[in-house]
Amino acid sequence: MPKKSRIVPTDPQLYRAEVIRSYDLTPSLRRVTAGGEGLKDFPWMGYDHWFRLFMRRPHQEQFALPQLSGAKWYKEYLAIPEAVRPHCANYTVADYRPETGEIDIDFVIHRGRDGSLEGGAAIWACNAQPGDEFAFLDQGMIFDRPDDASEILLVADESGLPAVAGILRSLPHDTIGRVIQEVPTAMDRRDLPRPAGVDISWVVRDDTTVVAGVKTLAALKQYPPLDPNGYGFVVGESKLATEGRRQLHRLGLPKDRITFSGFWKH
Repeated sequence: MPKKSRIVPTDPQLYRAEVIRSYDLTPSLRRVTAGGEGLKDFPWMGYDHWFRLFMRRPHQEQFALPQLSGAKWYKEYLAIPEAVRPHCANYTVADYRPETGEIDIDFVIHRGRDGSLEGGAAIWACNAQPGDEFAFLDQGMIFDRPDDASEILLVADESGLPAVAGILRSLPHDTIGRVIQEVPTAMDRRDLPRPAGVDISWVVRDDTTVVAGVKTLAALKQYPPLDPNGYGFVVGESKLATEGRRQLHRLGLPKDRITFSGFWKH
């Protein structure tokens, strides 16, 4: 188990990889496993270690990405001609196996009313074939639990599930806390390795007309007061992140003991 680190790369490194395999992890999550000789040296931090993912767009015949350099990466990325510029999205390391140099990435699968795939990343993940090339830029962690935290509360929709799973797997064994995790369907629930003192409450949306995060916010508003020496982490749809932070503060957590991030916007 990796030690917790709050280090964020000041000169993020670009890693090139290729698809080894892809499959449906649950009805709403697609897992892509990546490999590459350079990945054996990936400085995995555990927890919610995330990265910028670059992948081929549906209309592009091949993946093309010049070498990006550190803090200037975005300017260099925008300088790539639009016709060949790859799609860029933020994702979490779902798992990492240094002995084989393999990284797992979990994608939330969005579909329209007619059942067609929506979103560049979901389309890419569902069509990924072994040997397909892509790249990612290391970005470090968001999770920032104080060392003296008495308890933790993790709150997320399905886009934050890979981060929650990674955090639970990396926490010290004596951690006390709770998770409120929303998923689209009951079949998206799964066993998440975690400390014995951390409980999980699954919020099943089970309704395509309900926006992600709405039911979780309702559940959070019924939550009992929190120890001000605890720590809160809320991620997912933009409103869930911002309103969730406000509610955690109302429940007793100081603002500097709450981490929140909007992973997407409805």
